[in-house]
Amino acid sequence: MTSKLIQITIAATLLGAGSAYAAGGGGVIADPGAMEGKHFDVKGNAPSTFTVELQNGLRKTLPFEDKRDFEESKRGFIAAPPYKTIMADAGNVAWDMGSYDFLLQGKDFDSVHPSLQRQAILNMGYGLYEVVPDKIYQVRGFDLANISFIKTNSGWIVFDPLTAKETARAALELVNEKLGKRPVVAVVYSHSHGDHFGGVRGVVDEADVKSGKVKVIAPAGFMEHAVAENVYAGNAMTRRMYFQYGVLLPRSPFGHVDQSIGKNTAAGNLGLIEPNVYITQPYETMNVDGVVMEFQNTPGTEAPAEMNTYFPQFKAFWAAENITGTIHNIYTLRGALVRDSLAWSKNINNSLYRYGNESEVMFASHSWPRWGNERIQEVMRTQRDSYAHLHNEVLHLANNGVTINEIQNVYQQPESLKTQWAAHSYHGSEEHNSRAVINRYLGYWDANPATLAPLSPKDSAPLYVEMMGGSAKILSKGRQLYKQGKYREAMEIVNKLVYAQPDNTAAKDLLADIFEQIGYQKESPSMRNSFLGAAYELRHGMPTGASPKSNGPDMIKAMSTELWLNSLGISLDSKKAAGMKFTINLATPDNGEQFIVEMSNSVLTNIKGQQAKNPTLTITVNRSDLERVMGGQTTFEQLQAEGKAKFDGDRKAFDQLRSSLTIFKPDFELMPGTKPKQVSAKPTNSLPQDPFAAQELAITAGE
Repeated sequence: MTSKLIQITIAATLLGAGSAYAAGGGGVIADPGAMEGKHFDVKGNAPSTFTVELQNGLRKTLPFEDKRDFEESKRGFIAAPPYKTIMADAGNVAWDMGSYDFLLQGKDFDSVHPSLQRQAILNMGYGLYEVVPDKIYQVRGFDLANISFIKTNSGWIVFDPLTAKETARAALELVNEKLGKRPVVAVVYSHSHGDHFGGVRGVVDEADVKSGKVKVIAPAGFMEHAVAENVYAGNAMTRRMYFQYGVLLPRSPFGHVDQSIGKNTAAGNLGLIEPNVYITQPYETMNVDGVVMEFQNTPGTEAPAEMNTYFPQFKAFWAAENITGTIHNIYTLRGALVRDSLAWSKNINNSLYRYGNESEVMFASHSWPRWGNERIQEVMRTQRDSYAHLHNEVLHLANNGVTINEIQNVYQQPESLKTQWAAHSYHGSEEHNSRAVINRYLGYWDANPATLAPLSPKDSAPLYVEMMGGSAKILSKGRQLYKQGKYREAMEIVNKLVYAQPDNTAAKDLLADIFEQIGYQKESPSMRNSFLGAAYELRHGMPTGASPKSNGPDMIKAMSTELWLNSLGISLDSKKAAGMKFTINLATPDNGEQFIVEMSNSVLTNIKGQQAKNPTLTITVNRSDLERVMGGQTTFEQLQAEGKAKFDGDRKAFDQLRSSLTIFKPDFELMPGTKPKQVSAKPTNSLPQDPFAAQELAITAGE
């Protein structure tokens, strides 16, 4: 891939006017050679004979005779639009379903795990589908998620309005064109990830929500978690996203083929309109314009705030993102708190016994519906048992002494689950999910004191290289293992060499070759993308230029003042703050909030609802004006000049705080020796330079 292509990638993910962000997959990189099976990278390799042999073996042993998913994914198809590309308002391509057309050639790709290729083809569904005749419809293939439309007496209830305004708007236009124009009377956010609320401004006007004309319904805790999950480690998460989502990988048999729960994530305008109705009880029933819905709160499953919905009039169960066409992430590779696989299983069990006995259709925010009570119960039990087995078996093994550094090579699903497509870990993987369960209960330590406080890889690697006889010997052995198809063994030793000698191009190229073959063999696209993304950066260096921005005004408005203050504490450089000691009172009169912000022992802390009696400084500013500072649209100095911010006391405290804050940028290496030697010119659309502006949020779509 050329440097120009990198620039296109970055440009395709940039914000327009500070109100958009590219989630998940980033910009669209179509590969003109994909249809001919040409590798997009001059350094890239075809699948080795060992990879081909592995894939052929899987084609013989996987349950391909079960074609029910293909039948269900096509059922109810009404129409596809005449276009496959959707443009963002900023002028870039927000969505291009046609970039994956190489998957529809009827070929077996040896560079793609056969099970993943099957999932990638299933996710090629594009257009308008009927789920329940004359009542429930879905538009699929317009974004990572599905957008669903429930017909009411007078309009539509929209479930999960996608990531971007542009794709959600196009979906609504398609529905109204094919089914008759109707107003949107309500929107339901099933949970707090961006691909389930970000396109809301494409389907409703905020004024109608504020007036109560349109209901926006969400689970308890939605607003907090829509932002908070991605703030504290957002910069690191954004950088790691380049691997999990394959941001630099063209759509190609050798690159990005799928994201398991959908093709990719739209690169358009993400917005957020605050809900005006919250579901706070475990089960709540509501009638919206003639449609009865029972909401089931399922916190701590796929998202911290999430809910399923049952439609008793239609015998239809909406499974949100709790039951889809894959076993999900217990730990997501870009980084997030480890999820509770036991709670996930129990919530599915609650759904099974409350709704599963009478449901005739089950649909969700990803994948495709299932019809018929027997089929629905089968899929519910398969996914329930998959999460429960993962939890119970991993802890069973841990209680027999298997550690976090061994479990990925020991844990296996029972054969009865392996034969069920709904038990395959496309979004998650058995390897990283099993490690996550141990991490949740026992943490990262394997109880060997040698691993309790180990040397950093860059410090330990030179010892290994020296003991192994130097780089030439390691390269020779690594190439030998590579030629034998022993890729994990080769990775083990060549990775040490790359850490010891980051500028050793031969070592980095060999490790890239190894990563590439491992990536081809992975069923999980998150695993595949991570290996292929790392291979790209080892060969060509890490990306340069501006990064995707996520701090649009809707997300800033949703960020609490306390969350912002907490994040300032994280951006504080404690070495610069050494010796500083002050107390600042912060008051925001328009919403009645008060905080004490204290610098002590090189730590910045805050407490809500109090004011210090003798502060060093008092800052008074309306929350509405503070949001402009948080969003990088203005500064405290500008607000002072406008008479919108008042400083009483010793301003030195404020200046000291400013001087000790760090502006994070996702420009650090994930693989050694990949950072450019010369820093490029500062991009026009760089991260905000005011250290009081909120750091960039991470990207959560499809987590």
